[in-house]
Order: sequence, then C-alpha cells, then structure tokens
Amino acid sequence: MKLKSFKGMNCSLAQTLNIVGERWSLLIIRDISFGTTHFDEIQKSLGVARNMLSTRLKQLTEAGILRKEADDAGRSQYKLTDKGWDLMPVLLSMTHWGDKHVPDEAGDRVVFVDQKTGRPIQPMGIHDADGSRINYYDIKPEFGPALRR
Repeated sequence: MKLKSFKGMNCSLAQTLNIVGERWSLLIIRDISFGTTHFDEIQKSLGVARNMLSTRLKQLTEAGILRKEADDAGRSQYKLTDKGWDLMPVLLSMTHWGDKHVPDEAGDRVVFVDQKTGRPIQPMGIHDADGSRINYYDIKPEFGPALRR
C-alpha cells in the first residue's frame, strides 16, 4: 500500500516520517547500528522481502542516512552516516518505551551500556538548557521562525 507523502507539510516530524516512517526503515537502521551491514545478513535478520529491503536501502542511502561501500573482501555493505547516527536517540527512546509499555516477561530485550564503563545508560529523557531533567508535561511547543511567517 502506497503511503501518503508528507513532503508538502511544513512540520519537522512529518518531514522525518517521510524519510524513516515506514516501519522497516527503523529496523534496518537498528540492525546496521548493531553491525549487521550486508544485504543478505539484514534480510535474514529481519525476514523482510528482498525487493522491500532493496527499496528501503536505496531510499535511506538517497536520504543520506546510509552510505554503501565495499568491505575488505570487496562485498557491498551499508554503514550509517552522521545523519543516520543522529537517529539513535529516537531508536533508544522507542526501545525504552517498548521495554516499559510492551515488556517481555523475561525482562529487557536489549540493554544499552556505555562502552567505556559497561554500565547501562539512563533511559532517554528531556533536559532543559542547563541539563536538568524535566518532565514531558512541563514542556510546550512554540512556533519557530519557519511557522511564524
């Protein structure tokens, strides 16, 4: 089913969803961030149809989220760009939300840890300009310059 494009909508969230809103996209980004970088490995991990995976990889590459390069053996692999890595807080937040609201009885499915210390990271949250944690209900949106015109 072809989804409606949000290209003409002047909304940051809509523009983001236009690029990564298809459900396979974030799972592809997740797998690549975990080190699954070859087409066949990604396809096997996700069980996604090959044509769907090919389309999503092409779209994510064209959007600058992934880059395609050769590995040491000359095989094509996909890597996250800086733009792709900037999606990690989104994936972490969604994972933490899932662990809290759609838990597995055995516990967390993945625990993200600091590579240097091995300690689990804090759940994603909102911080004010000084770095203090604040509650979601303590923030409000204000129109920025792109919506004030």
